[in-house]
Parts: sequence; structure tokens; C-alpha cells
Amino acid sequence: MEIEVDGKTIQLSEAGWMEDLSEWTEEIAVKIAAEVEDIPELTEEHWDIIKLTRAAFEDLSQVAEPRKFMKMMKTEFGKDRSTNKYIFTLFPKGGLIKSANKIAGLPRPKGCS
Repeated sequence: MEIEVDGKTIQLSEAGWMEDLSEWTEEIAVKIAAEVEDIPELTEEHWDIIKLTRAAFEDLSQVAEPRKFMKMMKTEFGKDRSTNKYIFTLFPKGGLIKSANKIAGLPRPKGCS
């Protein structure tokens, strides 16, 4: 699978994960959201989660597991915005693991299709 962003072809896995993570840009995130995850527009709330997933990856050198990420969200955004239910309202196809991480240009977590 591939997408085109700003005249450049970006290779994705069959499930929509980026093959070369170093190519990630916000424009690519928008395209993956729309074409792979059926999210037509990334709101400020989406970007909050995307940026936090990327920051967590930089800090941990791996994708944050959901419980740890929920604690990070609670610290960053407060109790109301730190639940799986909240994340699934933003990323309905796959929540944090399958959708937010994919849009954020992070590697596919182990055991995730």
C-alpha cells in the first residue's frame, strides 16, 4: 500500500503502518488518518494524543503500553481525557494501539495487526 503526500510516495504496510518511520510528517499523519483510519479531520484533541504518543516513544524508545499511556494522559490532560473510551471517540477504528500510533508514525506494537 502507498499514499502520496506533497508529490512523494510513502510506502505503508498492508495494514497501513509506515515502512520508513523517518519519513513521518504532520502532512503524512493527516493522509493516513483520512485514507487508512477514516478520520477526515485531525482536531486539536487528535493532535494532543498524536504528539503525546510521539513524545512517549522518544522517552521510552518504544511504543507506550496502554496503561502507562493512560497515566501519562491523566498527568497531561486531566482525568476526563485519560480513558480508553475517550481515545476511541477520537480514533474509533483502533484506539491508541492501532490508530493513534499508526497516524503518529510509530512502529507497529508487537502482536498488533
